[in-house]
Amino acid sequence: MSVIDPLEPTTVRLRSSTDGLTLAADSFGPADGPLVVMLHGGGQTRHSWKRTGRALAAGGMRVVALDARGHGDSDWAPDRDYSRTSMVADLVTVLDQLGATPERGAVVVGASMGGITGLLTTAEPGGGAIRALVLVDIVPRSESAGVARVMDFLGRHRDGFDTLEQVADAVAAYMPHRPRPDNADGLLRNLRQRDGRWYWHWDPNLIGDVDANPDDRVAEMEAAAEALTIPVLLVRGGKSDVVSDEGAAAFLALAPHARLAEIGTAAHTAAGDDNDAFTDAVATFVATA
Repeated sequence: MSVIDPLEPTTVRLRSSTDGLTLAADSFGPADGPLVVMLHGGGQTRHSWKRTGRALAAGGMRVVALDARGHGDSDWAPDRDYSRTSMVADLVTVLDQLGATPERGAVVVGASMGGITGLLTTAEPGGGAIRALVLVDIVPRSESAGVARVMDFLGRHRDGFDTLEQVADAVAAYMPHRPRPDNADGLLRNLRQRDGRWYWHWDPNLIGDVDANPDDRVAEMEAAAEALTIPVLLVRGGKSDVVSDEGAAAFLALAPHARLAEIGTAAHTAAGDDNDAFTDAVATFVATA
């Protein structure tokens, strides 16, 4: 008889808010454990959280790592709607499907785009199902040059790649602080193959909505931050070009009860740059939130 590893994820399918999209997610840990919902950044997938998900599951948590609409194995929006409003509505719907309530809420961990979604959701009627929030290298007043670099990467290579080596070169140029991977096969989860070419796993049409109306985004995020009363952890990469010392300080002024964890060796992609330090910081927070 085969033995099921309880720390290995089970893939589940959830529904989006109103437009009938199917959202893919990985579920780790016991079904009756405290719920942790993990939201990746733009251009990433639920697989970004695998090591952290396993570690939290080992501590008795029920971890659900979600592919946002237009990413990974989730459906692409036929109307190209990847707005903040739709991402927030998706999270409210997902929390409801997972049984999160104000009485038995979820900890939401969001990186970059996912952090924006988590923070804005706390200000919505369904946001009462979030009992604690982890923001991974994202604050209302982020650095425009760093954001522009991220958006430039997401918008490049719409015509795909001939080889996996070309993909590895593109990733290495985007993240020069990381060693270039010796084996490009590890990139396969981030790609789709069509007609002999490799394409990123995300819908290129999301670029128009990921940071549309940045002034409105800042105002919305600052209002949500100022209204926070739940436990909050801001995880900042010490080498980040998206969250500066000033940006972190401005957020902490809005939410003075929030905790700050800095990972000195990490950049914007903190969870992948130093996963052990990141997981330790999140696990400690989740255990006490």
